[in-house]
Amino acid sequence: MTARQVEIGVFAALLGAMLLLGFSAARWRRPHSLHSLEEWGVGGRAFGNWVTWFLLGGSMYTAYTYIAVPALVYGVGAAGFFAVPFAIMTAPMAYLISTRTWSVSHAHGFVTSAEFTRARFGSRGLAALVAVTGIVATMPYIAVQLVALQAVMKTLGVTGEWPLTVAVVMASICTFRSGLRAPALLSIAKDVLLLWLVLAIVLLVAMSGGWSAAFRGAGERFTADVSPASGLLLPEGGWVGYLTLVLGSALAIFAYPHALTGILAARDRATVQRNAAALPVYCLALGLVAMLGFFAIGQGVRPVGGDLNTVVPQLFHEVFPAWCAGIAYAAVGVAALIPAAVMSIAAANLFTRSIYREYLRPGASPREEARVSRWVSLLAKFGALIFILLLDPQFSIEFQLIGGVIVLQTVPAVVLGLWTNWFHRWALAAGLLGGLATGLFLMYLIPQRAPDGRILKAHFGGSNLPLAQLGFDTRAAVYTGLIALALNLAVVVAVTLLLRALRVPAGTDATRPADYFADATTTAPRHSDALLDGPTRPRVGAHAAR
Repeated sequence: MTARQVEIGVFAALLGAMLLLGFSAARWRRPHSLHSLEEWGVGGRAFGNWVTWFLLGGSMYTAYTYIAVPALVYGVGAAGFFAVPFAIMTAPMAYLISTRTWSVSHAHGFVTSAEFTRARFGSRGLAALVAVTGIVATMPYIAVQLVALQAVMKTLGVTGEWPLTVAVVMASICTFRSGLRAPALLSIAKDVLLLWLVLAIVLLVAMSGGWSAAFRGAGERFTADVSPASGLLLPEGGWVGYLTLVLGSALAIFAYPHALTGILAARDRATVQRNAAALPVYCLALGLVAMLGFFAIGQGVRPVGGDLNTVVPQLFHEVFPAWCAGIAYAAVGVAALIPAAVMSIAAANLFTRSIYREYLRPGASPREEARVSRWVSLLAKFGALIFILLLDPQFSIEFQLIGGVIVLQTVPAVVLGLWTNWFHRWALAAGLLGGLATGLFLMYLIPQRAPDGRILKAHFGGSNLPLAQLGFDTRAAVYTGLIALALNLAVVVAVTLLLRALRVPAGTDATRPADYFADATTTAPRHSDALLDGPTRPRVGAHAAR
C-alpha cells in the first residue's frame, strides 16, 4: 500500500468507528423514551462531571481550534493568536454565567435561551427574535466545521463535494437517532484522539529543532511578506482590532445556542461549576495548536491549491508517518462533526420551542416537539452549506466571526438578562434589530483584500472594519460586532428610559431571585447515572443556594 492509501484507510476506519459509536449512543444511558426535548435535546439533564467535561470541550473547542486558528496564524502571524486570550477570558466568565443559566433553566425547564428571554421579559415576540437570530448565527459556525472536514478531504486527494455530503449525512443520521447523547459519547473518543495528537505534536516539534527554529522560519517569511497585516508582532494599529476581537468573541460565545445546550445537560449546579473552573486546561491545547501555523511555515508547508484551511492537514501529511497522519485526520474530522451536531441540535431546539410551539402548534406534545427538532437538526447542517457557497472568505475563521457579529446582538437579553430585568422588552427588540442592521451594514463595507493589498471583493470581506472606511486617518480596524453591540446597548437604554417615562407597561418577569441559585432535586434523582459518572450523591433541599 502507498502512504496515501494508508492515510485514507486509517482515517476512514477511525471515522467509521466514530459514526458507529454515534449510532450506538441511543442505547447509552437509555431512558424510557427519547421522544421529548428533555431527553433528545439535553440528554435528560443527567450528565455528570466527566461526561459534561468532554461534551463542553467537544462543543466549545471545535475544528475552529484545530484548523481555522493555525491557518490564520500561518497567514497573518501574531493576529491569529487572538483566540488564545479570548479562550482564557471565557473561563471566569463561564463560571459566573453558566451557573446562573443552569439554575434558572433547571427551575423552569428551559432548553433554550429564547425560552429564558420569554420568561424574563414577558414577550414571546422578543423570544422569537432571539431564536431566529441564534439560528442564523449558528449557520456560519457550523460552516466552519464543514470547511475543516472539507480541508481534510482535499489533503487526502478526495475531490468533489460528495465526500463532505456523505459525512454530513452520516453525522446527521447519528444526531437524528441519538440526540445529544451521540456528540456526548463521541466527545470522549475525540478527547482521547486529541490527547494523542497533542503528544505527537510535542514530540514532532522537539525532534524538528524546537519552537525556536519554527519562529525563525516564520520571521523570515513574514519579513519578506508584502502584506502590511502580517508579522510575528502586531502591525501598526493592529492592537485595536486584536483587543476588540478578543472582547467581542468572549462575549459572543455565551450567547451562542450550543453553549447553553452543553451546560443544560449537566445534572446539577456543582457539575457546571467544576467544569467551568477546569476549562482553562483546554487553553493549553489551543495555544499549542495555534503555534502549528508557525511550525508549518518553518517546515516549508504549502497549502493545497492555495487553500489556507489545508495547512494543518498538509503538515500532518508531510511530517507524520502515514498511519500517524491518518489518526490526526480522524481527530480533526471528529472535532468537526461533534460541534456541528451540538449546534444543529441547539438550532433545532430554538425553532421548536420558540417558533413552532409558540406560533404554529401551541398544543404540540413532547413527542411532536422531539420529532420536529430531529428534522430541523438535519436541515440546519445543510443550511450551513449555503454560507459556504454564498461567502468565500480568505480564512474559514471569518465564518465564526461573522456569526459572532450576529449573535452578539442577543447579549443584552440573553446574558445581561441573567442579572437584571430593568430593560424594557420593546427596547430590547429595537436594540437587537438596530444592532443587526448596523453589523450587516458595516460588514458590507469591508472589502476582501489579497496579501499584496489588492481588493478582490468590494463587500463582505471579513468582520474587522478598517477605520479608514469611516474617514479616520489610521490603519486600525475594529471588530464590527462590538460596534454594533455598543449601538444596540445605547438603543436599549435610551428606549427603556423613554418607555418608562411614558409609563408603557413592561412584560411580567416569571422568574424569581432564588431561581438563579436553584440546584437539582436531591432525593430520588430523576435520571440514572451510569458508566463514567457514577451514582448521584444526595443533596439537601430541592433548591439549595450555593
